[in-house]
Amino acid sequence: MNKNLIVVVALASALLVPTVARAHEHDKTVMGTVSSIDGNNLTVKTAEGKSVMVMMDAKTKITKGTTKLAATALKVGDRVVASGPEDKAMIMAETVKLGAAPTPAQAAKK
Repeated sequence: MNKNLIVVVALASALLVPTVARAHEHDKTVMGTVSSIDGNNLTVKTAEGKSVMVMMDAKTKITKGTTKLAATALKVGDRVVASGPEDKAMIMAETVKLGAAPTPAQAAKK
């Protein structure tokens, strides 16, 4: 009986591992500047000039360094890194990290 149980558990584990590995396969990270804010949605413009929609919800963790922030703290022009699952060219953000503001020299280059 114990031998059968061990075989069943080993088989179930072998089948479960690929499923867990694929769960994060479609996560994407976007880095850029917030170009617009519409409620809980951000449009982030990347360094390449591409605009990416980033959706946030109550579970999205927004931070600057180790400080947690509310979504209302985000402003147009903020530099952000957003990560989460991608669906139809949009990211459902699990995390949004607010970066340092660009220096005047960096802003002048743009």
